[in-house]
Parts: sequence; structure tokens; C-alpha cells
Amino acid sequence: MSDLSNFQGLVAVREIEGQGMLTVRGDFSSMVLRSAVTGLAGVDFPGQRGANVQGNRGLLWMSPDELAVLLPRAEAAGAAEKLAGQLAGEHALVVDVSDARVHFEIEGRVVRETIAKLAPVDMHPDSFGPGELRRTRFGQIAAGFWMGDERTARIFCFRSVRDYMAGLLMVAADDHSELAYFKK
Repeated sequence: MSDLSNFQGLVAVREIEGQGMLTVRGDFSSMVLRSAVTGLAGVDFPGQRGANVQGNRGLLWMSPDELAVLLPRAEAAGAAEKLAGQLAGEHALVVDVSDARVHFEIEGRVVRETIAKLAPVDMHPDSFGPGELRRTRFGQIAAGFWMGDERTARIFCFRSVRDYMAGLLMVAADDHSELAYFKK
């Protein structure tokens, strides 16, 4: 297992413990769905490719009919059951995927460069900014990420590839690998 407990390179890399995640599929034009998920997450409904996140709660736009709902992991199973009940009669699906996902946070002055080394995403500040979400690949694995601010990004992937992702992030953040590409 890759040890992230005290990793500090060009950016700090840490695993987020206790993050829960629900997948919700449905009709985004349904006010019942929108009200239920925003009430649960405590944030506004995101626009296309948006990430509205406050702490460990939020909504991530995953596709035109799919959201990820972030909440504390201890609440996830009960929230999934409650949300499914609220959406009964709606064209919707709710699944607790907390056990199948792992979340990382990277923080520091070269967050953009660290991600750019691993994912085929234009990380220039004019092309990608805080509050935007991308689903992509980091190396050989599927992942999603968003920036909370200019110095912080959250990344999620399947738990089965946790060690691979941790290793990728630590190599990309190695002190001797700075690119200084996005410096202003």
C-alpha cells in the first residue's frame, strides 16, 4: 500500500477518510429530483460539468442524467434509502457507492501541473477553474476531479485502484518533477 500519511512534495497528497457518495440517475428537469438532492446535499444544483461542494457535502454533475451526491459516509446508506423514497414514482435510481470509491485531496501551489501530468485535461486557468468537474483518466484508470480553489483539488476513483492512484499522485508531486508551466 502507498503511504499517504505524511506525503508532502510539490503538493500535499492525502486520502479523504469518511467520504460517502451516492449515484443518482434521473431526469434533471424534475423539480422533485432537484429538490430532494439539493435538500440532502445542502448546496445548489450544479450546472453542466459543475461541482458544488461545501466540506464533505456536495453535488457533482456526472452526465446529463447522473449526479454524485457527497455526504458523510456514516450517513450514506440511510440517505440513499430516504432519497429513493422521496423519488418513488419519479424516473430515478439511487445507489450508495461509498464502498466502491476512494477520494484524494491534493493541495499546494502546483495543483494544476500535478493533474496535467496525469490527465488529458487542459488545466490552464482560462480553460478549467474552481467549481468545474471533469471525468477523465489518470494514467490507466478512470477518475473524476474538481478544484475547490486555485490550490486544492479533489480526485475520486474506484477503491480497487487506490494504491495505483496514490502512487501516481505521489510521483507527479515529487519535489524534483516541477514543470512551472502555469506560472503567471
